[in-house]
Amino acid sequence: MAYTDIDKPSDYFNTVLYTGNTTAPRTISGVGFQPDWNWTKSRNRVLNHWIADSVRGSNKIIRSDTTSTELTNPSGGYISSFNSDGYVVTEGSSNDENYNTNTTTYASWNWKAGTSFTNDASSTGIGSIDSTGSVNTDAGFSVCSYTGTGSVGTVKHGLGVTPKMILFKNRTTASNWLVYHEALGNTKNLYLDATNAEHDRSDTFNDTSPTSSVFTVGTADLNTSGNSIIAYCFNNVQGYSKFGSYTGNGNADGTFVYTGFKPAFIIQKNKSAADAWVMFDNKRNGYNTAGNEKLYPNSDAAETDVSEIDFTAQGFKLRAGGNQNNNNGEVYIYMAFASNPLVTSTGVPATAR
Repeated sequence: MAYTDIDKPSDYFNTVLYTGNTTAPRTISGVGFQPDWNWTKSRNRVLNHWIADSVRGSNKIIRSDTTSTELTNPSGGYISSFNSDGYVVTEGSSNDENYNTNTTTYASWNWKAGTSFTNDASSTGIGSIDSTGSVNTDAGFSVCSYTGTGSVGTVKHGLGVTPKMILFKNRTTASNWLVYHEALGNTKNLYLDATNAEHDRSDTFNDTSPTSSVFTVGTADLNTSGNSIIAYCFNNVQGYSKFGSYTGNGNADGTFVYTGFKPAFIIQKNKSAADAWVMFDNKRNGYNTAGNEKLYPNSDAAETDVSEIDFTAQGFKLRAGGNQNNNNGEVYIYMAFASNPLVTSTGVPATAR
C-alpha cells in the first residue's frame, strides 16, 4: 500500500503571500495551478475574508465572516479571471482594499478542482435536486452549486466518496454559513461565520449523513426555495488532507493530532463551547513554536502573533493552554491540508520544520 495518494500536495492546495501595490489590474502568480476556489484575507488590516470560485464566477464574492449575500464585482475589488498559475485582481468601483491596497499584506489560499460536472437529477436518477460544479476526485474536493427547493432533497456532490466536511452558503438570502462535519454527525452543525457551539437542527441535513453520491438538505437556509446555494465538499485523502477531531488538554504540552502529513493549512473550531474559528498556515507561520500568525474565519480582524501550535512531520501539536484550540476536555473539529506527506510513494520522509 502506498504511503500517500498525492506526492506533491502543492499541485492541489497552495498558499501565496503578497503585499498590495495598487496596480490595476494585477496578476497574482505562484499558485502553481489554476485555482477553482480562492480564499483571500488581509493580514494587517481589519477587512472581510473574500471568497471566490470558478463555479459561481471569479467576480462573485462571499465572505466567511458575515451572513451577507453574494456580491458581484464588489467595490472593494474582485478577481476578474483565474489563470494557469493564479489569478488577476481588478479594482472595484471605489477601491481595491480586499485584494491589492498599497502596503496591505494578504494571505491567499487556493484549491484546485477542475473537472466540471452537471447533474440533471430527473434524468440520471442521482439525487432529487439538479446541481453543477467542479470536482477533483484525486484531491477529494468539489465545488457544488444548486437551487433550493424548500423541501427535503438530495444533491449530487461529485466526489464519488462520502464527504467528511461540507461548507454551505446561501448566496441569495442573508444567512449563516452552515457546516457539516463527520465529527458533529448528521443532527448538528456549526456556523462558519459565528462562534456558537454545535447546534442541533433537524431542518439542516434532515438527520441524514452524506453518501458517496449525494448530500441531504432539509428545509433550512441551505435549501430555501428559489435561492442559489454553494457547497464546498471535502474528503480525506491519505497524505494530503484530513478532517477529524481531537480533545484539548489545557496545557502547553498539548494534544498531538496525527494527520499522516506535515500540514500546510489548518482550520480549527471548538465544537463543545462558544469560541472562535482559528486558521494557521505554513507560509505565515514559518517555524515552530514562535511565529504562529492566527486569523479567524468568523472575524474580519487582522492576524495576531501567537505561540499555540507546532506543525510536525506527522501532524500538529498544541503548544498553549486554553485559547481557541486547547481548552481542557473540550472537543475540536479541524480541517487540514498537507505541505508534504509523512512518506512519499517513493519512500522519501517528511521532516518537521
